[in-house]
Amino acid sequence: MKIFQNRKSRYRMIVAMMLLSIGTISAQAEVRYDAELEGYEYPFPVERFEFESQQQTLDMAYMYLPGTTEKPTVVLLHGKNFSGAYWEQTANLLQSLGYGVLIPDQIGFGKSTKPQHYQFSFAQLADNTRALIQNLKIEKPIIVGHSMGGMLATRYTLMYGNEVDRLILVNPIGLEDYLNYVQYKTIDFFYANQLKQTAADVKAYQLKYYYDGKWESAYDDLIEFQIGWLNGPDWPQVAWNNAQTYDIIFTQPVCNEWSQLNVPTYLIIGTRDRTGPGRGWKKEGVTYLLGQYQELGKKTAAAIPNATLYELEGLGHMPQIEDFGRFQVEFEKALQ
Repeated sequence: MKIFQNRKSRYRMIVAMMLLSIGTISAQAEVRYDAELEGYEYPFPVERFEFESQQQTLDMAYMYLPGTTEKPTVVLLHGKNFSGAYWEQTANLLQSLGYGVLIPDQIGFGKSTKPQHYQFSFAQLADNTRALIQNLKIEKPIIVGHSMGGMLATRYTLMYGNEVDRLILVNPIGLEDYLNYVQYKTIDFFYANQLKQTAADVKAYQLKYYYDGKWESAYDDLIEFQIGWLNGPDWPQVAWNNAQTYDIIFTQPVCNEWSQLNVPTYLIIGTRDRTGPGRGWKKEGVTYLLGQYQELGKKTAAAIPNATLYELEGLGHMPQIEDFGRFQVEFEKALQ
């Protein structure tokens, strides 16, 4: 009888969690945001850097928290499916330690301009970011990149290494050259996929690949703006920029240039991560397993001169969100 009751209790709990999840998605389905996320609150005041690029005027949104000591400013570069807002807890930690913090939204992301016509490249995004850093008169920053931001942070450091204090990569993608293993797909392919996305798809992807099937209510805030875009008036343009930036992940690898990095580099790797762009369209006959971060971290650290690896066993693609306490320990080591 007791076993039956336990099973019944577990069943009720599962049903309740499913209903709660459905209710959350239903509520978020009513949220609507335009291309620049008007009305979506960021954790710190948002400023705008206006500059000319590719024969047009663009606005890069950013949050800047000046430091209170002589420590360098830390530049936090966001991932593909995020804006700078998800760095809130990391920024608060850095401020408490006396560091300045700069958090830009790259062009095509977050509250920044979504251009109709733009040739995206990691080199161009790096150049945009450098222009912002120079405009704020920040010298020798620490560059931190997560996910796709890790590829951008690497390209930035390859281009402007003598202006960088150190490089910190948090579960970056691009630790392998994807087109060695997967078929090339066009921007039109990615655009069509983006247009078919639903709110449920956004959550299901992150649940599976970021959080190991364990969803916390705090994660809802991290997908609200994406769902708001899906419902909003500018989704076709946002989706087009999304498609363009998918392309550079595959066509502009950084992993073949690890040996050229000339600054102290720190890798913080959640070893449960299995992020592997393109695994759904591998080349015929390819058996290579993409996204094996328990191996990729070690391989990458060995290839980068003056690199240090910090592994977080059991954490996935978002260690700074999934378990900030454990992330903080390793992050402070990298800072010091």
